[in-house]
Amino acid sequence: MGYRVVVAGATGNVGREMLAILAEREFPIDELAVLASSRSTGDMVDFGDTGKQYKIQNIEHFDPTGWDMALFAIGSEATKVHAPRFAAAGCTVIDNSSLYRMDPDVPLVVPEVNPDAIDGYTKKNIIANPNCSTAQMVVALKPLHDAAKIKRVVVATYQSVSGAGKDGMDELFEQTRAIYMPTGEMSPPQKFTKQIAFNVIPHIDVFLDDGSTKEEWKMVAETKKILDPKIKITATCVRVPVFVGHSEAINIEFENEISAKEAQDILREAPGVMLIDKREDGGYVTPIECVGEYATFVSRVREDPTVDSGLSLWCVSDNLRKGAALNAVQIAELLGRRHLKKG
Repeated sequence: MGYRVVVAGATGNVGREMLAILAEREFPIDELAVLASSRSTGDMVDFGDTGKQYKIQNIEHFDPTGWDMALFAIGSEATKVHAPRFAAAGCTVIDNSSLYRMDPDVPLVVPEVNPDAIDGYTKKNIIANPNCSTAQMVVALKPLHDAAKIKRVVVATYQSVSGAGKDGMDELFEQTRAIYMPTGEMSPPQKFTKQIAFNVIPHIDVFLDDGSTKEEWKMVAETKKILDPKIKITATCVRVPVFVGHSEAINIEFENEISAKEAQDILREAPGVMLIDKREDGGYVTPIECVGEYATFVSRVREDPTVDSGLSLWCVSDNLRKGAALNAVQIAELLGRRHLKKG
């Protein structure tokens, strides 16, 4: 037997990826409902490459009673309205927004990293999906933390425009086209604070009082909640003119000695990690190569001679997949195995 599954936000980048991954992984579904706002009601969406299509229903009018789980990709404001309603009706919500991530009664889960945390979902019947940059980083950090205990992390991100949704992708495309095919003045930035085409912007989300951005704060707070509250973390998050795929340059200081060779051996066997680390031209992974893949790719593992036990590495992942939709589906799989067993 399968599950009665809802995908909310089915017209967005992440919602479409959720549907594609549910199909790819042959998630056991007895009945599927796809939801969005009223302006998309009645439109059809593909269920991956299966040839099946589903008609979008209005989330405002949808009754979640009797449904097993709902994968939400509808943003914090809509989630604030609908997640409690679904959860109260007995439909477990797996939420991709930031709304519940730091709620102590809501588990924040990356299945390869902290699967046992999911057991706390019954407090609110909601499970949170982490920030896209956090998700890929903790997959790479977890096996190294287990081996040598991480003290401090310094990370700089190179985040694709798809992390800002369809509007971000459209803005990069339109600005690039305007540069190559000038038909008048380039439109001023709308989604980003400065031109993103052929540029990088060290600003994602709003600024906080200490000078960091909320995106940087998320990486710090979420990593502590998922991995270990004792780890010290500082992040600089940068938007780059890449359509899909987030990259991170990560510097790690450990309590115990660990060599680059030992780290490579550990990462080679780690769940969710694909180590591609040849010290030669092209012997590493870039964002364009990770698109459509499940893995978190790690390259450029090397020792940091400026601290007693330090490593630096390069980490790349498809942010629409591991950073969002894939992690949500993996949570759904974990939830099914541990708590919602059928048959």
